[in-house]
Amino acid sequence: MERMDRPVEQSPDVIRRLLDSQYGISGDIKRLPGENENYRVLMDDGRNLILKLAGVGAPGDMLLLEQRILKHLADSELDLIFPTNVLTLKGDTLAKFTLEDGAVVQARLQTFLAGTPWVEAPPASNDLLRDLGAKLAHLDLTLASLNDRAATRSHRWDLMNALQHRAALILVEDSNLRKIVDQMFQLYAARVPDQISNLPRSLIHGDANNENLLVEGDSLIGLVDFGDSLMNPVICELAIALAYVMLGLEDPLVAASEVVRAYHKVRPLTQTELELLYPLLCARLCTTIVVAAERRSIDPDHPTWFVTEQAAKSLLEQLSLMAPHEAARRLAAGTGIVIYPVQGLSVDVLREERQRLISPSLSLAYTSPLKIVRGEGQYLFDEQGWPYLDLVNNVCHVGHCHPTVVEAGQQQMAKLNTNTRYLYDGLTAYAERLCATLPDPLEVCFLVNSGSEANELALRLAEAYTGRKDFLVIDGAYHGNTGRLVDLSPYKFLGKGGKGGAESWVHVVPMPDGYRGIHRGYGQETGIAYGDEVGRVISACNAPLAGFMAESLLGCGGQIIPPVGYFERAFEHVRGVGGVCIIDEVQVGFGRVGTHFWAFERYGVVPDIVVMGKPIGNGHPMGAVVTTRAIADAFANGMEFFSTFGGNPVSCAIGMAVLDVIQEQGLQQNALELGQYFLEGLHGLKAQHDIIGDVRGAGLFIGVELIRDRDTLEPATTEAKRLVEHMKAEGILLSTDGPFHNVIKIKPPMVITREDIDMVLRLMGDALAGLHAA
Repeated sequence: MERMDRPVEQSPDVIRRLLDSQYGISGDIKRLPGENENYRVLMDDGRNLILKLAGVGAPGDMLLLEQRILKHLADSELDLIFPTNVLTLKGDTLAKFTLEDGAVVQARLQTFLAGTPWVEAPPASNDLLRDLGAKLAHLDLTLASLNDRAATRSHRWDLMNALQHRAALILVEDSNLRKIVDQMFQLYAARVPDQISNLPRSLIHGDANNENLLVEGDSLIGLVDFGDSLMNPVICELAIALAYVMLGLEDPLVAASEVVRAYHKVRPLTQTELELLYPLLCARLCTTIVVAAERRSIDPDHPTWFVTEQAAKSLLEQLSLMAPHEAARRLAAGTGIVIYPVQGLSVDVLREERQRLISPSLSLAYTSPLKIVRGEGQYLFDEQGWPYLDLVNNVCHVGHCHPTVVEAGQQQMAKLNTNTRYLYDGLTAYAERLCATLPDPLEVCFLVNSGSEANELALRLAEAYTGRKDFLVIDGAYHGNTGRLVDLSPYKFLGKGGKGGAESWVHVVPMPDGYRGIHRGYGQETGIAYGDEVGRVISACNAPLAGFMAESLLGCGGQIIPPVGYFERAFEHVRGVGGVCIIDEVQVGFGRVGTHFWAFERYGVVPDIVVMGKPIGNGHPMGAVVTTRAIADAFANGMEFFSTFGGNPVSCAIGMAVLDVIQEQGLQQNALELGQYFLEGLHGLKAQHDIIGDVRGAGLFIGVELIRDRDTLEPATTEAKRLVEHMKAEGILLSTDGPFHNVIKIKPPMVITREDIDMVLRLMGDALAGLHAA
């Protein structure tokens, strides 16, 4: 909303009284355009002055900062003209004036500069563009020598804090424009925050827009309005100027590159500054759009608030049609610094090569596959520079390429990597740390290379302990890609290419689905009923049971959250016949559910064997099995267990770093708070769109089931696929799962933010509305 320290527009009589009492002058008064209260004073002797008003709430040190900057520039040798301060009758640079209603305004009087504002001048020549770049660089070098504590601040136009406006994006009424601004804010969010704080910083003008730049012919002659000056990454100065220089041009990037070239010759830019320049200037345009929408909600008929809005909208629409890397390369073309060099094969060629060399059983996501070249945090980047918010990669648990995890692996790899037949500190230290996260009596650890290998080992442990071969498994479950695990995964053996039925040693129990299963509801009564189904199958199979393998929350089954009481009753039946209870936490462990570190803890049970994978190494191939001493001792029957790479020093270092990051960044709490926030937003969408049949989840493990009829629960499989494809086109990665592939699964890296979720809900709402209209 509008800043509360901005005074309301004053009448000419009030301005005259202020000028007379504080400065002893008089003249004709004219309000100037812009968001601030600035008045031009044409004095009786022909001189021009600018009176600038601020509310009493405006910090005085901020207002005096502008005065100190002007004095600093006046003492410099810059080939530019700047306003000079006019002192009050008392010799002060700042005047305070009480209005008739008792309100107080603060005033500054400055000389008026003759010259044509950039916005009113003819289209800029290359000479003028280069002159702007050079003089802006000289200005920044001059301001760098002024260290002023008051400049350490932020405000609504602070480009380093551009994402402050993301929450107000809903006020942008044009849905197409809103999507473009969402897209550009996401580009900023994915590229800028993690790097900009390391860039060169100093005092900058902060608002070199097309009204504040004064030109004469092919020269920039002056710069006015230092009211937004602040300490900032210096590259923000150039980005702000470019955002306005590019307005209304047929080929804006060509003009902008001339400015960048000249700026670079005076103040050389780093590669990172050039890489961030494009998302920064786009963020400035986005800020202009959102601030205009905020203002319109206050006063839609204000005469000076929307002068740049339409031009900014047109430029954003134009830029959105170009890949970010290409735009950035064009901006940097004249500097001699190569950024984002084109590397590797094209998407089409890669797809052909994949079809030639890789089995078609290894599928690709999306109708038009993505070529992903980089990951960072919650984002994946394609070869064109577009970021995609990753909502399905629970492997990179603490964020893609987390620097702490990467550094741990690199340092250990440079020191030692060997197998577990040698003693080294990392193995036992990590095993102890991992076991400490689990309840007693889970205390013996096996480290392997994947969730599949871990689940395979879990079956062997159960067989060794019980001397039996038969297992129970939940319908719709998936436990891994080895031959025996495929035979134990109904998701596979009952799916396409499967056997169509279970092996004799596999016994399938009903999926504990409270939405469309044989028992409906999510209360304890439903949980117990499903638990008793486990007992019924045990009785019916009439076979000695080695164990029951179950995911704490069912992923491939459709993001199913078993009802309370299910595991407690199921475990009673399994243990009642001497079987062991194996919990597969490969998809849902390590704090993802928010309330607990392990999802099974939600149900108040303690399994006999726990299996881990995927997030354990944040993308590094790792898996683990933790079990009781008794089961581990039964397995130690003389046959050696050995995994060449399992538990190697590099894996242990990476695993330890993942645990460190989860703890130090509070990611379990993040999952709890943001998971609840996400679910609330999705329930809001459900209330608006009948196609959403069910929303379910725990922490950042969420499912949205799409149906065509809320009475028959007919699955909306085609619509779910269309929604996923639509969201991918908007820069958000989702996928479907469940027996009918109609469940949108959401399990993002744990570093997702509230702003990310708001964007997803906005775009998903638009997409769902489109599904209705289609």
